[in-house]
Amino acid sequence: MVMNLFDHWQIDSRSQCRLLGLGPDSRGSLARYRRGEPIAPNEDMVDRAGHLLAIHKNLRILYPENREVAYAWMTHENQRFAPTPLSFILDNGFEGLACVRRYLDARRGR
Repeated sequence: MVMNLFDHWQIDSRSQCRLLGLGPDSRGSLARYRRGEPIAPNEDMVDRAGHLLAIHKNLRILYPENREVAYAWMTHENQRFAPTPLSFILDNGFEGLACVRRYLDARRGR
């Protein structure tokens, strides 16, 4: 599911690795996940995947009529997370990921 999400968000493999807390050259792991192997059972990666899926869920709830907006939100300019939510997360690591999730949770009134 996370790998499909990355495809929808149009995120390059290097950024995908960083979002999952993998080293920049962990493309082999990405390939295994694309083939359906489960994400490694380490707490950090499972937490990251949970935040990513929650971000996706929030965006689908906030933009139910427009999937294109929901899928583009991470990579488009944003005043709150300048220049983009994706760059904010990549610059701030796990805390950035959690911050974006909390922001979207709040926006949808959760």
